[in-house]
Amino acid sequence: MSTLLLALAAGAVIGLALGALGGGGSVLAVPALIYLLGFTPAAATTASLVIVTATSATALYTHATSGNVRWRTGALFAAAGIPPAIATATLSARVPEAVLTAAFAVIAALAALAMFRPPATERQPRPARPARAAGAGAGLGAATGFLGVGGGFLAVPALVSVLGLRMRTAVGTSLLIITVNSLAALTARAGTHTPLHWAVIAPFTGAAILGAWDGKRLASKISGPALQRTFAAVLLAVAALMLADALR
Repeated sequence: MSTLLLALAAGAVIGLALGALGGGGSVLAVPALIYLLGFTPAAATTASLVIVTATSATALYTHATSGNVRWRTGALFAAAGIPPAIATATLSARVPEAVLTAAFAVIAALAALAMFRPPATERQPRPARPARAAGAGAGLGAATGFLGVGGGFLAVPALVSVLGLRMRTAVGTSLLIITVNSLAALTARAGTHTPLHWAVIAPFTGAAILGAWDGKRLASKISGPALQRTFAAVLLAVAALMLADALR
């Protein structure tokens, strides 16, 4: 299969996951870029930030038109993540590839295990503790910058548990945070001279954006918990393969 077709197919699958699950799908972008399209771990995490930024911004628009974004809350949460995102994005280019692959495998495994859990219980919004909110935002920014993941699987639970947002609002607000953090990390990586293979990234991103729209329709036809568990199982298997590869 040609590189273009592989990029389109991988992008479509990841977009479907993003659209159907509302978060976590982008974590498959890095292994797809490494094992299907021949990217190095450093190049894959940078390319993933391009894909995550574009798809998150598109999804953010759709959620904003539905009134599901808490702009002020999201901006404050994202602000705490910008410095760590920039710092870890710069650090990532200097880390050995095996270490980067192993770290990504661990995060992917944690994301998969989180998806096996029942959804968090919605509660009434409440004033957040600034220290907890800042800590959660900083942690998400660090993961985004270092590993090139969107972090929806981390942001949504944090917004529900730390800020008490309802699930729909948490998903919409997380997209604002992910877009800002990914853009900050991508800007920091612009000075690392990591190559961006646009002939692959552009079709991959386009297919992911289109797939996300179809993912919403897929979610309405398949049981949400069943879909989430299936994706979690695939992600856990990918994480195990990546960890084995890093430890060889």
